[in-house]
Amino acid sequence: MSGTVRFGLPRTLRIERSSDFRRLRETGRREVSGCLVMNWRAADRLRVGVVTSRKVGPSVDRSRARRLIREAFRLHQHELALPVEIVLVARPSISKVTFADVERDFVRLLNRAKIWLNPNPV
Repeated sequence: MSGTVRFGLPRTLRIERSSDFRRLRETGRREVSGCLVMNWRAADRLRVGVVTSRKVGPSVDRSRARRLIREAFRLHQHELALPVEIVLVARPSISKVTFADVERDFVRLLNRAKIWLNPNPV
């Protein structure tokens, strides 16, 4: 299976420590589009973190938001121009949108940050 692109999202790619979230918020760059906020910075390896506050809604809405955000990242992780650490923050409007809307907002964020290889938006 050499040369096969894997679309998994193992735990090793996730940002989990609060100090890492804080460092990215304080030292990283910030982009906003629709239902998402992205804090990011260049790094030695690709990692992602997802934040959904209680402002998003009850736990079922927050869980759905996390799943949608992780799926958008998972599908486009191999299209990033450089290894980066990304924290994606769900805005309250995410509870009223579809996966296509979340994916479109995520791609817009990557385009604005100039870290996406594919120049054509979704």
